[in-house]
Amino acid sequence: MNELFERGLTEYEKGDYFEAHEAWEDLWSDYNFDDRIFVQGLIQLAVSFVHLGNGNMIGAKNLLKKSQNKFFDYKGIHRGINVDDLKSSMEVVDIVYNDLTHSEEFDWDLVPVLKG
Repeated sequence: MNELFERGLTEYEKGDYFEAHEAWEDLWSDYNFDDRIFVQGLIQLAVSFVHLGNGNMIGAKNLLKKSQNKFFDYKGIHRGINVDDLKSSMEVVDIVYNDLTHSEEFDWDLVPVLKG
């Protein structure tokens, strides 16, 4: 389980959001664990950036919103991720998404960092 989670983190940090999603999806679908909602939020966050990269702004915005809701009950450090920083970064991305007309305008430096 931990290997899948860590592989997702590594892929995410490399900017390969599809592969991050794949690793976390395998974890989420193959195992039963207490913080499934948290991992589902990471999956949706990664897929938001997959959609953005494919020019699908509606999909990107929708998945970001769904993802934000999954982190509502988490704070502090969870699975080595500073959830408070993550939520703040996601709020910035949400604001930027709403101002974008084309996905090519997105500043990829705004993608939330998960590893400290």
